[in-house]
Amino acid sequence: MADRNHTTVTEFILLGFTENPKLQIFFFTVFLFIYLLILLGNLGMFMLIRIDSQLHTPMYFFISNLALLDVGYSTVIAPSTLMTLVRERKVISFSGCALQFFLFCIALSCECCLLAVMAYDRFTAICNPLLYSVIMSKPFCMLLVLSSYFISCLYSTIQTIFIFRLSFCDSNIINHFFCDVPPILKLSCSSTHVTDIIHFTCATVVVTSTILIILVSYIYIISAILRMNSTQGRNKAFSTCASHLLAVTILYGTGSFMYLRPNSKYCMDQDKIISVFYTLGIPMLNPLIYSLRNKEVKEAFKRLIGRKVFFQ
Repeated sequence: MADRNHTTVTEFILLGFTENPKLQIFFFTVFLFIYLLILLGNLGMFMLIRIDSQLHTPMYFFISNLALLDVGYSTVIAPSTLMTLVRERKVISFSGCALQFFLFCIALSCECCLLAVMAYDRFTAICNPLLYSVIMSKPFCMLLVLSSYFISCLYSTIQTIFIFRLSFCDSNIINHFFCDVPPILKLSCSSTHVTDIIHFTCATVVVTSTILIILVSYIYIISAILRMNSTQGRNKAFSTCASHLLAVTILYGTGSFMYLRPNSKYCMDQDKIISVFYTLGIPMLNPLIYSLRNKEVKEAFKRLIGRKVFFQ
C-alpha cells in the first residue's frame, strides 16, 4: 500500500497519553482493569443469555451480539494501548494502523446499526405485540444482525481506502493512543479535501439513518405506552426501553461530538479523553446498563447461582 501511494512512511509512532513513567504505570493499571471488566461483563452477559432458556428472545439475541461486539470493539484498542504504555518504542506499522482503523470502524458503525435494530425490536414488541413472534422470527433476527455487519464492513472499507490512500511523508507521529481519523488526517502531506468530504458524508449517513430509525421507533413506542390503561404495563414498557435509550444517548453523544465536526475544531488532548470514554467506557458500561436495570437478567443470574449451589 505504501509503495502504491508513493509514501515514505512505513510505520507510525503513537504518542499515547504521557511520557511520565509514573503516570504510564497509573494509566496501564487503570486501562488493564477496565479491559478486564469489559471482558468479564460482556462475556458473562453473553454466556448468561446462552445458558438461560428464558432469555432466548429476540431482544436478548441482539444484546448478546452487542456484548460480543463490545469485546471485539475494545480488543481492537485496549491491547495496543496497553503496549504503548509499557514499550519504549511506541510503533505501529502502516498496515497495522490501517487494520486497526478498519476493525475499529466496523465495530463502531455496527454498534450504531445494532442499536437501531434493537429500537425496531422494541417498537415491534410494544406496538405489535400479537405479531411480535411472527415478525421477529429467528431467520429475520439473523438477517438484521448480518445486515448490520455487512453495512459496517462496506462503510469501513470506504473509509479505510480513502484515508490510507493519502500520502504521509512529513511526519509519522500520531498524537493519539490509536489510529483514529482526526490525528491521521493531520499527518497527510497531500490534500485531504475529498477524504474529509467522504469521511463526513459516510459518518453522517450512518449516524443520521440509524438515529432516525431509533427516533421514529420511540415516537411510536411512547405513543403506544401513553395509551396503555395499566400503570404496571406502562412501567414495564418504560423499563425495557430505558436501558436501550441510555446506551443510545451515551454512544451517539460522544460519537457525534468526535466525528461530526470540522477538522479545525479538533483538539487532540481533549479528544483523547473523549476517545477513552467511547472506546473503553461504553463497552464497560453496556453490560451494567443491560443487567442492573433489567429485572429478567437479574432473575436469570439468580437462577444460575441457585443452580450451581444446588448441584454442589
